[in-house]
Amino acid sequence: MSPSAAPEPRVALITGAGAGIGRACALRFAAAGWRVAAVDVDAGRAMATTAAIKSGGGDALDVHGDISLPATARLAAQAALAHWDRIDALVANAGIQTGGRLLDMPESDWQRVMAVNVDGVAHACRAVLPAMIARRTGSIVVISSVNAMQGVRGMAAYDTSKAAVIGLARQLAVEHGADGIRVNVVCPGNTITDFHIDRLAARGIGVEQIRELTRGYGLLGRAAEPEEIAASVYFLAGDEASFVTGQVLAVDGGFSISAGARG
Repeated sequence: MSPSAAPEPRVALITGAGAGIGRACALRFAAAGWRVAAVDVDAGRAMATTAAIKSGGGDALDVHGDISLPATARLAAQAALAHWDRIDALVANAGIQTGGRLLDMPESDWQRVMAVNVDGVAHACRAVLPAMIARRTGSIVVISSVNAMQGVRGMAAYDTSKAAVIGLARQLAVEHGADGIRVNVVCPGNTITDFHIDRLAARGIGVEQIRELTRGYGLLGRAAEPEEIAASVYFLAGDEASFVTGQVLAVDGGFSISAGARG
């Protein structure tokens, strides 16, 4: 009897894969043997992610583009399908953060946050769903935020956008459960990402200082590392969460149940 063929490696399409949580997700999936399509608005960072995956023996491709544009999502899905003929998981992670009260912020800031954080998720889902439906299997994990559960002063557009994608994910879970597709949400709490590192580096604040500044956050007394968020995303995308859909998982060190208590 001839040995059975090895299963075909799975494929994950990850938006915002050039840095932070998205990059951590790309590396986590690749480490488990998944092929990764890394999408990012920053071409250099997208290429750096795929280079890191390939240097470790993995298989990856990078797509450069603005996910707020439907064409970027279509291009990414087409590239993954052309290379590997399947998309098993989407991690809709790409997002931006702009502060301001609704009364104060420019209309252009509001529209830009919605275009990336809400429309971008919709574009990515729309691009991958036909292939998933055709194979009658697939998993979508949307990255929202603890801000969707507990509003923060001065973050009107961001908080609204992150709440909106929870609604979209739940609707897609209802719409496509019969197609074998699961859709879930991860809501990270305070996470030490490249966004925060780069912004604070301009003020002379290093990573260890950031960790010290966030000491006392939530119930575990610290901020998360991107790899901790990626582990939860990987769980929801994979077989161990095969009976989980339409759920919102707060990965926030207990912040959302502690009323933001510190100390």
